[in-house]
Amino acid sequence: MALFRIDHTSECVKVSLPLYMIVPSPYHLKEKPLERYKILYLLHGLSDDASAWQRYTNIEILARERDLVVVMPDGGRSMYADMQNGQAYFTYLTEELPAYLKAVFHLNLSRENTLIAGLSMGGYGAFKAAFLRPDLYSVAGSFSGALALSFESEIVDEERMKEFSFVFGDLSRFPGSLNDPLTWPEMAAKDPERYPALYAACGLQDFLLEANRAFVNKARALGISLAYVEEPGIHDWHFWNSQIATFLDLYVKPASQTQA
Repeated sequence: MALFRIDHTSECVKVSLPLYMIVPSPYHLKEKPLERYKILYLLHGLSDDASAWQRYTNIEILARERDLVVVMPDGGRSMYADMQNGQAYFTYLTEELPAYLKAVFHLNLSRENTLIAGLSMGGYGAFKAAFLRPDLYSVAGSFSGALALSFESEIVDEERMKEFSFVFGDLSRFPGSLNDPLTWPEMAAKDPERYPALYAACGLQDFLLEANRAFVNKARALGISLAYVEEPGIHDWHFWNSQIATFLDLYVKPASQTQA
């Protein structure tokens, strides 16, 4: 496999963004054309950047075993939202970036060929993309995701309130909006067959455990099918490295098994 870093200008975000990709080597492409490789978008968390998954996990090994192209975009601290300042990270993720990948790399971005996953902020972003654009992905994963957000002043400090206001605008209008994770299962309940397979996981010692439970309980109460795992762990890369392997074991078979 090869690791690319591409710096490209985004019209949606209005700045040059780094993009990391794990792609097969020319040797592997002789055996299997790029169009037959599945695509996995991997989203980073609030305090990381697009390089984090490659730096802190075994994702390149997993990609090689499963014939995956892995796309790791940069989301800044945007919550993968179309922000109030005009930087449209959600539109970049779901529209501009796929168009760029198709035009430049000729990737097969059909729904059945595409997965999306992320950690923490990236788990929020992956599920938001899956629920708001179910036509794009067959599977979505959230690891320690921010799947229930509260902006009550006694819970969130003033600095963080300012940051989230910069992202989402008037926070009093957040509950029930398309940015609110707890509204997504309500949307999906109207036609659950349209939506991707969903996988969520959270560590038992993670500060986002109750947020994950709240989301999962609501989804299941509304009849949304969702695989959910709780295991010992905190909000760290040991847990996420383990979970990306578990996620791929469930949804993308190793190439040796596929060929057999």
